[in-house]
Amino acid sequence: MKLIRDLAAVTRPFTEAVVTLGNFDGVHLGHRAIFRRLVACARQRQGTAIVCTFDPHPLKLLAGSQAPRLINTAAEKQRLIAASQVDVLLSIPFTPEFAALPPERFVDEVLCRCLGVRHLIVGYDYAFGRGRSGSVAFLQRQGREKGFSVDVFGPVQLQGQVLSSTLVRQTLLRGDVAAAVALLGRHFNLEGRVVAGDGRGRQLGFATANLETDKELLPAAGVYAARVRLLPPDGGPQDCDAEAEYQAVVNLGWRPTFDGRQITIEAHLLDFAGDLYGRRLRLYFIARLRDERRFADAVALQQAINGDIACARQLLEATPLVEYREYLAAPQEPA
Repeated sequence: MKLIRDLAAVTRPFTEAVVTLGNFDGVHLGHRAIFRRLVACARQRQGTAIVCTFDPHPLKLLAGSQAPRLINTAAEKQRLIAASQVDVLLSIPFTPEFAALPPERFVDEVLCRCLGVRHLIVGYDYAFGRGRSGSVAFLQRQGREKGFSVDVFGPVQLQGQVLSSTLVRQTLLRGDVAAAVALLGRHFNLEGRVVAGDGRGRQLGFATANLETDKELLPAAGVYAARVRLLPPDGGPQDCDAEAEYQAVVNLGWRPTFDGRQITIEAHLLDFAGDLYGRRLRLYFIARLRDERRFADAVALQQAINGDIACARQLLEATPLVEYREYLAAPQEPA
């Protein structure tokens, strides 16, 4: 997949461009269904499958502090879109000047003149531009006038619910990481670098890796069963050593027993001994074990952690990991 971050880098229109527009936060199963149609249509036309998105998310500019926390980092979003085998990812810088661009000019200057769109695929509720005036109906009218067809992709439903980034966020924010697999088509994960902590885990007999992450959206505070992959210190996340993977218990939250004042992510890797400081890890959240809670003393906390470890081992042995490498094959997708 070719990544383009600047419209000026597109020097001529693409061959038989098939384009989809959207923010695609989370790259969930609904998005994946759109990408699958995009790629199939482009292959049929012997054309170019193009995903056109925006960076930062438009609501970061338009809604400020009220903007939702993003499900994926920019790097994760790029990796997941590439896994759907599209040809080009166009990530347009979303600036105040671009936000003020009338929808007609966006169609003329970006879709037609720059990309050479021949077929456009958009979600049923997609809209853009000032006052969301760039509606689906607007795009259909523009297509008739300017010579491109418009395919409106209907809602993807899962057990009677419309699959959306909002639904994914709600599921994660209540800590239901197991249910999120059916929405994302993979286990929710985050990456981070191991930084120095206060050493309390080691004092309790359960050494932990304290993670610093760029991930905006975190699951609800609590204790989780997870898989942890050690990423190469100098390579990309796609070149992981499959043997460097461990079962883990992750505490995400405020550490109420010790009157914590900031959210921490602490992973206790089972059956691991070694120094992880400075290493990059990826945590896959498999299941939520319990809420965070305050314990009377360190002994009670140690007993609870031992229980968490036993429960995590059982769950992790029974639950296969689903990650982006299986993005086109599994799991079963909603109708």
